[in-house]
Amino acid sequence: MTLLEFKNVSKQYGNDTKALSDVNFSVKEGEFVSVIGPSGAGKSTLLRCINRMIDASGGEIIFDGVNVLEIKKKELKAIRTKIGMIFQHYNLVSRLSVIENVLHGRLGYKSTLAGVLGLYSEEEKQQALKILGVLGLEEQIYKRCDQLSGGQKQRVGIARALIQNPKMLLCDEPIASLDPNASKIIMDHLRNISTTMGITILINLHQVDVALKYSDRVIGVNKGRVVYNGAPKDITTDQIRNIYGTEAGELIIELGGENAG
Repeated sequence: MTLLEFKNVSKQYGNDTKALSDVNFSVKEGEFVSVIGPSGAGKSTLLRCINRMIDASGGEIIFDGVNVLEIKKKELKAIRTKIGMIFQHYNLVSRLSVIENVLHGRLGYKSTLAGVLGLYSEEEKQQALKILGVLGLEEQIYKRCDQLSGGQKQRVGIARALIQNPKMLLCDEPIASLDPNASKIIMDHLRNISTTMGITILINLHQVDVALKYSDRVIGVNKGRVVYNGAPKDITTDQIRNIYGTEAGELIIELGGENAG
């Protein structure tokens, strides 16, 4: 079943900067899809158009049967509860504890007053504890977030997204600020979430080798256009050149020779 569909989506900034041009692809429920491409290719714009953090200029974005580009503010709030977002720089409240940050993921379900007062049910608190346990953060529950490592902060970000009970997670360069060990832990958790919970993952990655290892499918973007859409095993060095242009040479060497698949 298709959960997300882009139909001829474009995004223009000002008169001359086209961040996305005629983008078409779809994502099935439970699929793990990586978006790769050079810096400035439009990867972040593409992700942020889905939950309307950025408004696309044209086309249709169908999520869970609804064209998100046409809905009003109140309906958008409801759609956003189904779409968890994980950021490169975590977007946590540093002075608050781990569990308080995780519970912020429930704000989309609450009135403004309940949110301001921090009124969470016992059930929500138990759910937060359970998710933190799955992510290996049992010992950090009451620590302030500014006391955590980068990898731990990103796991808090994942927990905050999961407590929304989302259908999809949008992950915007979630390992770009992390060392290889912390990156592996994050990617293993995301793959596990996709496999065991059936949550769809759409992730922007700068690391081609990571995308090839973890994904069901890879979408290559260059200058706002989709130039590759297929299985990781089918990517060739020519296609990497097509996606990355001048940056491709180094990547091909890293991936080990002529057939990157």
